[in-house]
Amino acid sequence: MFFIEILKSIILGIVQGITEWLPISSTGHMILVDEFIQLNASDSFKEMFFVVIQFASILAVILIYFQKLNPFSSIKTEAEKKDTWQIWLKVLVGVIPAGVIGLLFEDAINAYFYNWQTVSIALIVYGILFIIIEKRNKNRAPKIQSFADLDYKTALLIGFFQVLALIPGTSRSGATIVGAILIGTARPVAAEYSFFLSIPVMIGASALKLLGFGFSFTSTELVILLAGMIVSFLVSVVAIKFLMSYIRRNDFTAFGWYRVILGAIVIGYFAWMG
Repeated sequence: MFFIEILKSIILGIVQGITEWLPISSTGHMILVDEFIQLNASDSFKEMFFVVIQFASILAVILIYFQKLNPFSSIKTEAEKKDTWQIWLKVLVGVIPAGVIGLLFEDAINAYFYNWQTVSIALIVYGILFIIIEKRNKNRAPKIQSFADLDYKTALLIGFFQVLALIPGTSRSGATIVGAILIGTARPVAAEYSFFLSIPVMIGASALKLLGFGFSFTSTELVILLAGMIVSFLVSVVAIKFLMSYIRRNDFTAFGWYRVILGAIVIGYFAWMG
C-alpha cells in the first residue's frame, strides 16, 4: 500500500506540473484526478498536499527566471537592478486583488465550487472565451512588448483577471495570460508576468496550509509529500519551457478546444455514472 500511495503522489505531481502552467486549470485537473486517484490520507493532509505541490511548481519558476528576478545580481548594471525591482513592484500590485478576495472568500469557494460541475462548466466557458479572444486579437499588434511598457495600472488590471482563477476550472495562468493579451500585452510578456504573479500567491498559500496542518507528519505522509513535490518541480521546468516556446509561434486556440472537449467529456462521464 505504501508504494501505491507513492505512485499516486507521483501521478498527481505529473498532473500538477503540467497543468499549473498550461492554461487548462491545474486545480480543475487535480479535482478531477482525485475522483479516480485518491490518496489514502486524511482530508486535511490532502488539502495541504494539493497546495504544497503547487508551491513546488513555483520553485521551477524561481529556478528558470532566477537571474531575471534577482535584483542583487552582481552581473547586472544599476539600471538593470532598478528594472528588476520594478518587475517585483508590478508583481506585488498584481497580486493584491486575488490576495484580498481569496482571503475573504476562501472558505466559501472551497465549500461551494470545488466539485466536478463547477470545473466542467469553467473549462467549457473559458475555453470558448479563449477561442473568441484569440480570433478577435489575431490581427492586432500588442502595445506592451516588454516589462518596461507594463505600467502599474495595467499590472493591477491583469491582477483582477487573476481573481477569476479562484473558481476551479478557470486556470490562473490562463486567466492572467488571456486577460493580459486582451489588454494588449505580447504573449511572452503576459506569460512571464503570469508566472511571476504566482510566486507570492503560492508561497503565501503554502505557508498558510502548512501552518494550519502543522509539521507533525507521519513518515508515510512525508515521503508522499516529498515525492509529489519533486515530480511537480521537475515536470514544471519542462512545461514552462514548452509553453514559452509554443506561444512564440502559436496562440491559445488549441488550449481553448482542449478545455471545451475535456469539459464535455467530464459532464458526459458523470451524467453516465449518475
